[in-house]
Amino acid sequence: MNVKQLDLSRRTIAVAAALIGTVSLVIGAHAALNMRAIDAAKAVSTDQITGSIGQTSRLALVIGNGHYPDASAPLTQSINDARALSSSLRKNGFDVDMVEDATKDDMVRAVNRLKSRIKRDTVVMLFFGGYGVQAGRESYMLPVDAAIWKESDVRRQGVSIEGGLEMMKEQGAKAKLVVVDASRRNPYERRFRSYSHGLAPINSPDNALILSSATPGKVADDSKGQNSVLVTELLNNLAVQGALIESVFKKTRVAISRASDGEQVPTVSSSLLDDIRLGG
Repeated sequence: MNVKQLDLSRRTIAVAAALIGTVSLVIGAHAALNMRAIDAAKAVSTDQITGSIGQTSRLALVIGNGHYPDASAPLTQSINDARALSSSLRKNGFDVDMVEDATKDDMVRAVNRLKSRIKRDTVVMLFFGGYGVQAGRESYMLPVDAAIWKESDVRRQGVSIEGGLEMMKEQGAKAKLVVVDASRRNPYERRFRSYSHGLAPINSPDNALILSSATPGKVADDSKGQNSVLVTELLNNLAVQGALIESVFKKTRVAISRASDGEQVPTVSSSLLDDIRLGG
């Protein structure tokens, strides 16, 4: 072997060694990336499992209706109440869908959005502030575009509270919470002969908790504050972290009754089977 051949062999060996080193680095990097991807997938999977086991989903639909064309003045408290309560519920771990001055179509769409998201472990809350009317022993939330002249108009244009509760039950909600601040004197009084003041008793399915601003058949006058009496006291009690929601509703009822010297006594109806605690 001459000198030229020896140089060529050395160069060939050096190039081959460099190529082998490069391939090794590529293989090593690829393996490391695969391990990171596997570790990341495990972490995501663990988080998902932990989340599904450790947390119960919480959903809330909050409706505040204030601008009714038939009313002599808007219900400013209803809008304020919806905003304040939405903020408080979010702090307590609820995913809130808030709707203001909702038409019938708005309310139906909102209820359908809620329905599509309810699962077996979901705690669901419905709040309505505005005008409510009872018809045929059933209570209805009225949209801002309602034109009420007779009892059949209430059934056709209103949204049934009992219907909302039944929907939650059919979807398998873990617990059903309802707050109704609608026991007001409304512009539809005396338009039909069978008119009744206030709201009808709300029939609750299993594992439900209902808070209404007045006893059935009674009306409550609005206060002069930024929020209604019901929501003001409810917000105070919702601020207590770790409190049981049933206790919150009952303390709200007692506080309003005492503050009004028994003139306004909210109704609490409970068939809860589970303890629902506040907290994010």
